[in-house]
Amino acid sequence: MRRLFLFPFLLALACANGIASDETVDSLKSRLQSASPEERPQLCVRIAQLRLREADKLYEEGHVNEARAAVDDIVTYAGKARDDAIQSKKHQKNVEIATRKMSEKLGDIKRTLAFEDQPPIEQAIRQLEEIRTALLNAMFSGKKEKKK
Repeated sequence: MRRLFLFPFLLALACANGIASDETVDSLKSRLQSASPEERPQLCVRIAQLRLREADKLYEEGHVNEARAAVDDIVTYAGKARDDAIQSKKHQKNVEIATRKMSEKLGDIKRTLAFEDQPPIEQAIRQLEEIRTALLNAMFSGKKEKKK
């Protein structure tokens, strides 16, 4: 009997979480403007990750133009995360790992798309790889100089 009462509660909670995730991107963007330099990389990565989920859903639903806008946001916010991480010298490793995972996910999405829809994804993957390379260079270039 208790299980029957618990099910509607869990269903309502799941729906509320779905609605909250729609507001999360906007709230994170507003928080980003007033965030400290140390917090900015994590916020940018979170925005990019949420936009990646949205892009995946939009591609599945056939909304290609909206998905492309989400992919552009992914690259934009990953780039901001890179810049802020390098500038603050905080969270570089986490940003690099998150960027790699986003790149891999975009590769998975690309394989499900029609040929004519793949070039924007390929370009985004290349840009994410450039972001990763810049982060890796920033993380390891200082260590080489110290050893010399």
